[in-house]
Amino acid sequence: MGCCGWPVAQTRYFKTFGLVEIQESFYNLPRPSTVERWREAAPARFEFVLKAPQLVTHEATSPTYRRLRMRLSERQKRRYGAFTPTAEVFDAWRATLALATALRSKIVLFQCPASFTPTPEHTVNLQTFFETVERGRLALAWEPRGKWTDAEIRGLCRRLDLIHCVDPFQRPSVWGAPTYYRLHGRAGYHYRYSEAELEELRGFCRGRRSVYVLFNNTEMFSDARRFRRLLSVTHASSRMIEEGESVRQPCQK
Repeated sequence: MGCCGWPVAQTRYFKTFGLVEIQESFYNLPRPSTVERWREAAPARFEFVLKAPQLVTHEATSPTYRRLRMRLSERQKRRYGAFTPTAEVFDAWRATLALATALRSKIVLFQCPASFTPTPEHTVNLQTFFETVERGRLALAWEPRGKWTDAEIRGLCRRLDLIHCVDPFQRPSVWGAPTYYRLHGRAGYHYRYSEAELEELRGFCRGRRSVYVLFNNTEMFSDARRFRRLLSVTHASSRMIEEGESVRQPCQK
């Protein structure tokens, strides 16, 4: 378990958790030298999940493009995002794959905007992208936020070999292993989970062989530590969850 981004200094974070989901890569892909420094500074067993860039998932009309450092022409803007099968989108993926390799990542996350709905065009683009791109040994997680049904998500994930990434307080995960949960705050980003809610989260994890739990709220660092303590108490009779343990921690009784 861990956080989406760096809520504290990297040195402190590395001593606390064994996993982070890199957020910088969504807005602007970091330089190879930057990710190489991250990998060198982190413990050997530390895991980096890389978030795919908005250039792949979000169209240029998204407000997130305000943080993009690269200048785009009007023509280029029409050729990025929504998994559009263009040279620009595939180039962005190849750059992402190179960074994931440098970080020794196991998973790359693709988070889609709510505007990426199950239209025929979006569905074809999604299928074409994942059937075309090289992925090596990477697992690819897809977080749809449009009005996709469970059946649509399950069918696409099965066909395209994707993990369904989801906030378990919003809907269940319907396909893929390991399970990948992203906690966005039940009332939005400015949120702190209660003890009862963390207990509920433990219930969502129960019975699943391997679970990634990533907190993405203002209290993410504190909430992730509190949830780990809850799991540690739960598993005290069989195994203790220690600082820096491998992130693929079973959340079951």
